[in-house]
Amino acid sequence: MTPRDAMTSQAIVGSKVRPDISVVVVNYNTKHLLERMLLSLRAGSGQYLIQVIIVDNASSDGSVELLRERYPDVQLIESPRNVGFGRANNLALNHIRGRYVLLLNTDAFVSADTLAKSVDYMEENPRCGLLGVRLVGETGNLQPSCRYFPTPWNMFLARTGAARFFPNTRLVDDMSWDHNSVRECDWVPGCYYFMRRDVVDRVGLFDPRYFLYFEEVDHCRSVKNAGWTVCFYPFTEVIHIGGESAKALGPLTTAGRQIFAIEAESELLYFRKHYGRIGLLAGVLFTTFADAAFSFKALVLQRDKGRFFGLVQQIKIRIAILFQTKLASRPTR
Repeated sequence: MTPRDAMTSQAIVGSKVRPDISVVVVNYNTKHLLERMLLSLRAGSGQYLIQVIIVDNASSDGSVELLRERYPDVQLIESPRNVGFGRANNLALNHIRGRYVLLLNTDAFVSADTLAKSVDYMEENPRCGLLGVRLVGETGNLQPSCRYFPTPWNMFLARTGAARFFPNTRLVDDMSWDHNSVRECDWVPGCYYFMRRDVVDRVGLFDPRYFLYFEEVDHCRSVKNAGWTVCFYPFTEVIHIGGESAKALGPLTTAGRQIFAIEAESELLYFRKHYGRIGLLAGVLFTTFADAAFSFKALVLQRDKGRFFGLVQQIKIRIAILFQTKLASRPTR
């Protein structure tokens, strides 16, 4: 069976049949992953009819041509420019028709039982509005799959390594717990993000202020505030590569600085939105102090000028973003 035959079977529905699951995928120059991702969806569809919506963020690698030629039953939404992850997902909002909604990354590959087990858990647990599953790398290494909300304080402890002195503080990525049981959590990563349709209808999708990073953290807050739970489900797994779209930004050093700037801006926007000006300034002070301490260590103790200048550059970027965003009251992108 060719890839095209696999994706035009009855599991992938067109516009005239109501699907069980609407799958929304944002693509940015990851043509090399599209077929693997789509075929894993087909293999895992089972008894369910799925609607696949792919939002292309102005890719230049032939992704659109591939989808048009080989996957005619996939609904393709073309953005004329790269609008980021959250905003691209939002473009699919009016096209979603399923009872359940799955946001899936192009570098995330579901197991054969993932969709069925996700639906079963939702059916049996009506309070659960949003579900994440066990995430592993290509070699089976466990990835952070069940997280706590970031705060200026726990982010500072994680960055400095001082968390061991505050054992009662919940870190964002606390891996020292049983990963073999269902548990409620604060948020789950957006690479596999399974929701009830009611959640989408009531809460919507992502705050458009975030270009990339923190959008799912912010969204999970809204889901929990609306009265649903966010849960981690360990009895199926998704292989997640991670960072594939970032490779399309350019050379490693340039892409690294760009990704840092995007993440720093989203962090500031998030702190301002949920912790106010005091929380924002606390986050900036904590982070600047940590970077300054590490830069001193790199220059004086380790004599590592490359790391020193890199940390100084991070401080400059963060301060510049603080002013460019008018104290994180508006995005720059």
